[in-house]
Amino acid sequence: MSETTHDSAVAVSAPSPDDGLSPAELARKHGLSVSGARAGLGEYIRQMWGRRHFILAFSQAKLTAQYSQAKLGQLWQVATPLLNAAVFYFIFGLLLKSNRGLEKDVYIPFLVTGVFVFAFTQNSAMAGVRAISGNLGLVRALHFPRASLPISFSLQQLQQLLFSMIVLVVILLGFGHFPALAWVLIIPVLALQFVFNTGLALIMARLGAKTPDLAQLLPFILRTWMYASGVMYPLEATLKHAGASGWMSDLMLANPAAVYMDLMRYALIDEYNSLPPHVWALALGWAALFGVGGFVYFWKAEEQYGRG
Repeated sequence: MSETTHDSAVAVSAPSPDDGLSPAELARKHGLSVSGARAGLGEYIRQMWGRRHFILAFSQAKLTAQYSQAKLGQLWQVATPLLNAAVFYFIFGLLLKSNRGLEKDVYIPFLVTGVFVFAFTQNSAMAGVRAISGNLGLVRALHFPRASLPISFSLQQLQQLLFSMIVLVVILLGFGHFPALAWVLIIPVLALQFVFNTGLALIMARLGAKTPDLAQLLPFILRTWMYASGVMYPLEATLKHAGASGWMSDLMLANPAAVYMDLMRYALIDEYNSLPPHVWALALGWAALFGVGGFVYFWKAEEQYGRG
């Protein structure tokens, strides 16, 4: 009896090969990983590519649902920016005479183009800031690359802009601006702006996930940006009229919203040929900086989204 008890005690006290290992070392030894851990950047991009159909379908569903409760439905996609343009024309075109020498048949297409193009960036930023904080149920319930959400919202805004472009073309034709070879430039301009907007939405999504109150502050920031970007008036001519020069003038002309509006107006309006120097380089640079930088910035906090 005592011999059996002694053998059992020896067996129980026999050293384990895992003795002395830390939890992290034990996990690595047995092939375990942290639940929800961030994938490497290359693997994360591959996961994103695998979810491309979800990203497209989600953006289309959001676009359809956006005005589902309104009687006019999807017509509000173009009615809203048109009403904004009408208000801006009344205030800045008729009352304040901010057209700086542009005739009516040039100023109205100039204004509508600016409103549509800036709304693309503005709405992408606003959708991005709520991309995570406004979809916590989805984020917590399913495992997928969280960057899918802000990218999907930016894609939704691109689709909305394309609907608006149909109305813009009608306005251009109505004021005597007919299709020309320069209209081909619309494609690279929209592509560069989409990359910039997507990066901006990714940055806003990470900031908004950590500080939801940013969604309340952002409209005031975007409104200031709009007034400083020449949506309602020719920016370069206005700066010269105000006597602005040097680095401040260069900074305002080089801001991304002004750059993409200038390029779109240059492509669509025959009489508009006032482009700041190196504008294409600026457009490409802003797209690369925000597109790549925004994606990496968002990815670095991947495991934090939906927690807390």
